[in-house]
Amino acid sequence: MAWGEFKDTAGERRLFQRRALVMLVLVLLVLGGLLGRMYQLQVVEHDVYATLSDKNRIQVQSVPPPRGLIYDRNNVLLAENRPVFSITVVPERVDDMEATLAGLQDMVTISEDDLKRFRRRLGEYRRPYEAIPLRYNLSEEEIAKVSVRRHEFPGVEVEAELVRHYPYSELTAHVLGYVGRINREELQRIDSVNYAGTNYIGKSGIERFYEDVLHGKVGYQHVETNARGRILRVLERENPAPGEDLQLHLDLRLQRKAHELLKGQRGTIIAIEPSTGGILALASVPSFDANQFVTGIDAKAYRELSTSIDKPLFNRALRGQYPPGSTIKPMMAVAALDSGATTRDRKIYDPGYYQLNDNGRRWRDWKRTGHGWVDLVEAVAESCDVYFYEMGVDMGIDTMHHYLSAFGFGEDATLDVAGALEGILPSREWKRAHRDQPWYPGDSVNMSIGQGFFLATPLQLATATALIANRGEWVEPRLLKDIPGDRPVEEFLPERTHKPLELKNPDDWEYVVDAMEEVMHGRRGTARRASVGADYRMAGKTGTAQVFSLEGAEYEAEDVRERLRDHALFVGFAPATDPKIAVAVIVENGGGGSAVAAPVARELFDAWLEELPAEDRAAAEAADAGEER
Repeated sequence: MAWGEFKDTAGERRLFQRRALVMLVLVLLVLGGLLGRMYQLQVVEHDVYATLSDKNRIQVQSVPPPRGLIYDRNNVLLAENRPVFSITVVPERVDDMEATLAGLQDMVTISEDDLKRFRRRLGEYRRPYEAIPLRYNLSEEEIAKVSVRRHEFPGVEVEAELVRHYPYSELTAHVLGYVGRINREELQRIDSVNYAGTNYIGKSGIERFYEDVLHGKVGYQHVETNARGRILRVLERENPAPGEDLQLHLDLRLQRKAHELLKGQRGTIIAIEPSTGGILALASVPSFDANQFVTGIDAKAYRELSTSIDKPLFNRALRGQYPPGSTIKPMMAVAALDSGATTRDRKIYDPGYYQLNDNGRRWRDWKRTGHGWVDLVEAVAESCDVYFYEMGVDMGIDTMHHYLSAFGFGEDATLDVAGALEGILPSREWKRAHRDQPWYPGDSVNMSIGQGFFLATPLQLATATALIANRGEWVEPRLLKDIPGDRPVEEFLPERTHKPLELKNPDDWEYVVDAMEEVMHGRRGTARRASVGADYRMAGKTGTAQVFSLEGAEYEAEDVRERLRDHALFVGFAPATDPKIAVAVIVENGGGGSAVAAPVARELFDAWLEELPAEDRAAAEAADAGEER
C-alpha cells in the first residue's frame, strides 16, 4: 500500500487555517488591548500620569532669603553674611544611615560633637525632606573629596549657604546678639511657609528683636532632578525678598573705646544720646565671640564660657542688677524738691551718722567725721549720706517709689533692647509680698542712698541720667536709627509710653544739674579730679555699691578678697548745658566710684566730644583734598 493513501492534504490545510485564524484573532485582541491601554494612559489619564512624572522629575524647592545686614551709625558693617560649604543629609533618601555616616567619616573629619548634633536634629521634629547639616566649614580639599564620591552616597550633598558673620564679634556680641540653628520650640511657633529652607533665627539682642525685619521673604524654584535627586536644571524661579538692612545708633569707635577702658576688669558702660535716646555704646566686659554660636559651639568651648568665674556670657548692661548707691542721689534730690521734703535753703548738720531716735541704730556717713552743715547742692557734690538719710525718711517710701518710677526704675523702659531686666524698685506692697514684713523707717534710710532692697540695671541708671540731662523730657533708649527706604523708622519701633516728668518748679532741673556740676568741678566735689583739664563742663555723680555676701557663689581662694570689694559706679552727662552724651559706668569690685568709674567716664566724654569729631573733620578734609586733586 502506498504512503499517499494515508495523507489527507486538504484536511491538514483546513486545520492549519483554523489555527492561524485563531492566532490572528488572539493577536488582534492583544493588540487591541494594548492600543486601548495606550489610549487610556496617553489620552484619558494623561494629566494624572504627567503629574506623577513631574513629581518624580520636578521638585519645588524653597529659596531662603539673604538676611538683612546691620550697620553702625557711620555705616560700618557689624553683621554680614558669608558663604559656607557644608555636608547635608536628607534622611528620607538614605537607605542605611550608619553606613553612610561611616563612609563620610572615612573621607572627611567629622567630630563627635558634629555627630551628636546631627543625631539630635535627626530625632527632632522637622519638615519632610529637610536637609540636616552634618559638618560645616568644609575646606576646598574636603569639598573635592565628597563631590568625587557623591554618587556613592544618595541623600548626601555639599551645599553652600549664607551664614551670619560678625566682623567685630567680641565688641558687639552683647548688643547684636547672634543667630543660631532653629530648634524644636522655635520651629513650632514660626511661620513654616516663610521659614521654609531657613536654618537660622535670631537668638538674642538685635538679631532676635528685629527677626521679622531681618529675615525677609522666602522664594521658590522648580528644578528638574534625576533618579538620584541631583539637580539637572532650574526650570522656574521666584527670587526671595532679602531682609531689611538696619542702621543702629551705635558708634563702633565709641564701643571699642568703652571695651578698652574696661579691659582686664569686669563691668559695663552704657552711653546714650540724650536728644534721641540712641544707644551710642553698650559694653559688657568680658565678652565672647558670637561667631562660635552661629553654626553651633562645641561642648568644650561652651563649657569654658558658661563656667568661667568672670561670666562672659552674662550681659551686665541689661541683666546686671546692682545697688545703685549714691548715683541715685540726683534723682532723690529732684523727688525731695518737687515733693516739698526739702528746699534749696534747707541745711542739715552731719556729725558722721544718722539716728531715727536718740537711742536707735546709727547709720554711718561715708565720711566718719561728718560734713558739718550742708545744703542740698553740697550734699550732692560731697555725697553726704546723712542729708539723704533724713530727706528719705521725710519723703517716705510712697513718695520715693512714685518719683523713682517716673525715672524708669522698676521697669524695662527701652524700646528695642531685648532681654533687659526690670531691677527691683521696692515698695510697701513689694516687701509684704516678698518678705512678709511691713515697711520700716530704716528701710527708707537705706533706700535713700540706693542701698537695701533697691536694685537697678546699668541701662536704667543711664536712662534716668538722660532724663535729667533732658530736664524731664523722656526719650526711651533705642538702638535702631534708620532702615533704608521710604518707610519711617517709627513703624518698626514699639510705641512710646512715657510722658515728660513735669516738676512744679521747672527750675529745679537746673538746680539739680548745677549740683551735679559741683560733683565734677566743685572744690569739694567727689569727682573733681576727673574733670581736670576739661574744656567743657560736665555733670555727674559717683557711687559705691556694697557687695554684701558671697552666699550661693563659688570662688577660688585667691579671688575672694578682690571679689569682696565694692562696685565702683558713675553716672553723668556732658556738656552740662547742652548734653550730647549721658553715661552709666559700673566697674565690678573696682572700689570707689570717684577713683575708678569717674575717670573712665571722663575718657568716654573726651572721646565723644573731642577725639571722634576731630577724626571726622580730618577724614572730611582728606576727602575734600582728594576730590580737588
